[in-house]
Amino acid sequence: MREEKQHTESVFDELSKASTASTRSESYDLLTATFEDEGRPIEHELDELMAQVNDSLPVDDIQFDEAIIKENLEEILLMLIALHGETHGKEILSDLTHLFDAQLSPGTVYPGLHKLEEEDVLSMHAKVRTKEYSIADTAFVRATIEQTMLQHLAFGLLLYAFLPRLEPAP
Repeated sequence: MREEKQHTESVFDELSKASTASTRSESYDLLTATFEDEGRPIEHELDELMAQVNDSLPVDDIQFDEAIIKENLEEILLMLIALHGETHGKEILSDLTHLFDAQLSPGTVYPGLHKLEEEDVLSMHAKVRTKEYSIADTAFVRATIEQTMLQHLAFGLLLYAFLPRLEPAP
């Protein structure tokens, strides 16, 4: 079991190096939301992340349908909150629309936020007219996102390995 963990960590290291190689000058730490360039709006950061995804794949444009957004809502909420450092539900709804073109209702998003708060993954700070959420358990966030990433990568590789079987026999 120990060997599998070391192999997984090396996979994460390689993926991290590959995904950040082109943006090394703009250092960004996902879980603490620190930027070398503090004046950049979060929307620009989200656009850059999506551009990295698009640049990494051999297709013109990546589109996520609402079903996959809903299935991965917890991870997406954690990512958006980590990127912002502290944010509120309305801003998250706006980010979901902007980044993923997903029109999720507050009745879909807010229960996810409340669940993560109850599990002590998020901290909630009541403001005058809103509640601000921030990451309380960075270790959980990292483990959750890494596990989800590995599952999606493995599934994608399985589908990729299957594709040649669909080609007609010679």
